[in-house]
This record gives sequence, structure tokens and C-alpha cells, in this order.
Amino acid sequence: MTDQDVPETTVHRTPSGVVLDATAKRIIEQLQQDGRRSYAAIGKAVGLSEAAVRQRVQRLLESGVVQVVGVTDPMMLGFNRQAMIGVRCGGDPTAAADAIAALAGVEYVVVTAGSFDVLAEVVTADDDQLLEVLTLIRAVPTVTATESFVYLKLRKQSYAWGTR
Repeated sequence: MTDQDVPETTVHRTPSGVVLDATAKRIIEQLQQDGRRSYAAIGKAVGLSEAAVRQRVQRLLESGVVQVVGVTDPMMLGFNRQAMIGVRCGGDPTAAADAIAALAGVEYVVVTAGSFDVLAEVVTADDDQLLEVLTLIRAVPTVTATESFVYLKLRKQSYAWGTR
């Protein structure tokens, strides 16, 4: 494939979500393997010039399809307590999730189906700070119950689920 064969848009928005072309998917897979991989190396792998890859990655970033970030080990940075908090709500779980997401120390929030209405991942320096965050979560008006799952050891953390 040459740069002249590259479609003008990499990302198409549809009512049901985002549609990526095959080249965009291959670029994403390259970034999932190594987010620091150079545009030149990605270009070589997918058959595009460095400039074309740079433009396509920029469009992926601007559309929100891709984030390129440094993932740290919280323990090595002094965040010695991590937990997943299962939350049950008596009202709108989205409103509770939004309130919980705004709290310091809460790093990940999802609305779920099942035993819990919301799951919140918390990263803190110690047990005292975890208790402070947990108390704030419990103070959200529609929260009726919480259950804490304290992390003992991280065995796997992967972001390489590929594309479809």
C-alpha cells in the first residue's frame, strides 16, 4: 500500500460506534505492543510513510479511540494499597458512578450488571487513605452498600486486546 492509497479518514463515526479501517487497526495493534514504537517503525510494519502514520495516529488520538500513556506500577511509587470497591445503589447507578469518579484516589469506574451496580478501582498510599476514600464513596446519596476487594498481588495487567 502506498501513501496515495491511504483513505482520507482513518476513523468513521456511526450511530453504533466508531469504525476503523484495516490500516488503523494495524497501527493500533503496533501501539498496543509498544506505545513508544516510532512512527517510522510502525510505517514499515503497516506499509505507510512515517508522515502518514503520524497523521493517522493524530486522528486516532483526537477521536478518542487511542490514548498513549505511561502505565506505572503504583507500589513502586508509594501507592501501597489498591482495591476494587463493589457498590450497590438505591437509585440511578450512573449518577452514583459520576459522583464516585470525581473522588480523588478513584482511578477506574464502571456501571455494571450483576451483584454490584458500580465497580470502582481505588489506588491509595495506605489503609488510612483507603478508608477515607471508602467513606466518601459510602457518603454518595444513592449508595446503599459497598464491598471491598483489597489487592494482594498483581498477576496480570494487559491492554493488548487487539482490534476487531
